Amino acid sequence: MNNDITFGRFVAEKRKKSNLSQKELAAKILREDGEPISPQYLNDIERDRRAPTSDHMVGQFALVLDLSADYLHYLNGRFPESERKSRITENEFSERMFAFRRDTKAKQE
Repeated sequence: MNNDITFGRFVAEKRKKSNLSQKELAAKILREDGEPISPQYLNDIERDRRAPTSDHMVGQFALVLDLSADYLHYLNGRFPESERKSRITENEFSERMFAFRRDTKAKQE
């Protein structure tokens, strides 16, 4: 079994530490239309069969579980929409990724 941290595994771990059932957490995670997600959808997320498809949904998990939305976006493999829509050049993006990798590598050493 792969022990790499994923969005689903991280959410499942935090849900359990919060003493919430999947049904309880699902009732608190609201879609864009204001309706809660289904427990089955949450189960699929926690088992890495599905992933949140919107920034709103990632934000809901962050809000309800008191987590960093930025870290959840990272685990979900997407930049937040505000970052995706920013008007940076290819060179600026490359410089920022280089700085991120340098900082990450420095913290690992």
